[in-house]
Amino acid sequence: MNKVQCECSHANPQGTHICESCGNPIGDKEQKEPKHLLDMKYEGSARRSQTYKKTFIDKIWNFFSSVKVGIWIIVLLLIASALGTVFPQEMYIPPTMTASEFYKDEYGVLGQLYYDLGFHNLYGSWWYMILVASLGISLVIASLDRFVPLYRALKKQGVTRHASFMKRQRLFSATKTDETNLETIKERLTSRRYNVREENGNLLAEKGRFSRWGPYVNHCGLILFLFGAMLRFIPGMYVDEVLWVREGETAVIPGTEGKYYLENKEFIMEVYEKDKENEVFADAITRVGDGSVVKNFQSNVVLYERKGEIVHGAEPNLEEVKQEEIRVNEPLKFNSFSLYQVDYKLDELNKMTFSLIDKETEKSFGEITVDLLDPQSNYDLGNGYKVEISTYLPDFFFNEEGVPSTKTRIPNNPAFVFKMITPETPKGETSFVAIQQTIEPSGDNQYKMKFQGVETKNLTALTVRKDLTLWFLALGGAIFMIGVIQGMYWNHRRIWIRRSDDELLIAGHTNKNWYGLSQELKLILDGTSLTIPKDQMKKIITNE
Repeated sequence: MNKVQCECSHANPQGTHICESCGNPIGDKEQKEPKHLLDMKYEGSARRSQTYKKTFIDKIWNFFSSVKVGIWIIVLLLIASALGTVFPQEMYIPPTMTASEFYKDEYGVLGQLYYDLGFHNLYGSWWYMILVASLGISLVIASLDRFVPLYRALKKQGVTRHASFMKRQRLFSATKTDETNLETIKERLTSRRYNVREENGNLLAEKGRFSRWGPYVNHCGLILFLFGAMLRFIPGMYVDEVLWVREGETAVIPGTEGKYYLENKEFIMEVYEKDKENEVFADAITRVGDGSVVKNFQSNVVLYERKGEIVHGAEPNLEEVKQEEIRVNEPLKFNSFSLYQVDYKLDELNKMTFSLIDKETEKSFGEITVDLLDPQSNYDLGNGYKVEISTYLPDFFFNEEGVPSTKTRIPNNPAFVFKMITPETPKGETSFVAIQQTIEPSGDNQYKMKFQGVETKNLTALTVRKDLTLWFLALGGAIFMIGVIQGMYWNHRRIWIRRSDDELLIAGHTNKNWYGLSQELKLILDGTSLTIPKDQMKKIITNE
């Protein structure tokens, strides 16, 4: 970097507006009656974004160092986040429907557009992550672009400041005096916790410099917070999924990579009953349509850990870890995971039993029991009687084209296409059987499938959560608040006193609370012959 030589012989980086050592405005002529005050923002130091503008890297740096760019990124994030709350996110929609069907059926054209644009899974979308990453990059570059030159300028600032620097400060006064004893003023400055430096009869008193770093501490906290938010998309760092488990079923726990399994031994739901012992809840129970209010619902579960390697097609070797009763706000915790009781479903269809019947004689030739979650394709009843399931529709409905279809794989409304093979009908007869509906496409059949009974099971819904990013989020938030307090409740104050010929120049500067600094100067100079500095901002505004 080319250096700019000042009158005081200090070499300043190219782009510096105020000499780091003496404060002489570089390139400006000294004015006895200044029309403009010095721009003390970043101490007039050379910022990279204002100095280098040639290469591609310079252009990227300059783009992200702009405060306006950072604000626009925040605005876009706020707009996107607001749009993400218009309709429920995909994780909150019913598990019985696909996302595309849910948004289209529930919200029409707007819902379909919402789904097509990716707002249904906003916080995991690639473009939302790019916006978050861009905000992080903007914070890093903007902070480095300002912090490094500001730190260098404040560290190198000299005690003896140029006369032009003094005259162009907002608080300034000049007093013609031969008095050179500044011991009283030094004592007063020290008593008010100023760090006083002296050089050739000139003084620099400074305090509260640490408050200048408040915004950059904010940025560090925000960067750490954003980093923690992005860590949630790294596998193993964050899990937030819903696990549905039927009574008697053992299922692998999401996010554990097949290492942990959960068995639902029993689901229990208790309700308040309307009696004298529950007079407090009598009104509430009366208002409920079915006359009951849920008192408690819980899942009695067993946690297993898989031992050995995963062998596809083989039953996993499970070892019991512990048994637990999971209730609302009483989760099962293990290895950074927490399983919360959030929902349930009573009496889900599990198995259905049918008999093969001769329609004329009503004679039964055997029964089949269909596992609705894992149906077989063939059922042999013996003596030449067989039943085949040609088509199984767990959640039957007629689509827009009038063709039988299924909404989901959950047996909410099961329907079957049976092929009945008997000695009298070796080619088989086809029958479409649904709840309260039977269709024989080939005409009148000799045989039929007669519904005999159903077996149901209760389901429990558990939220599986694991969050290793909370420490980053909490630490980032704490650092951010430290920066807020640091920059809000303290301010950086400096007072310069310089001997210039037969005059004693006094100037003061602060990054905020000018009234407080002016009042402090009055107390420090009280009882001396020195003129109290006045606010030149009012004078300049009046002249303009």
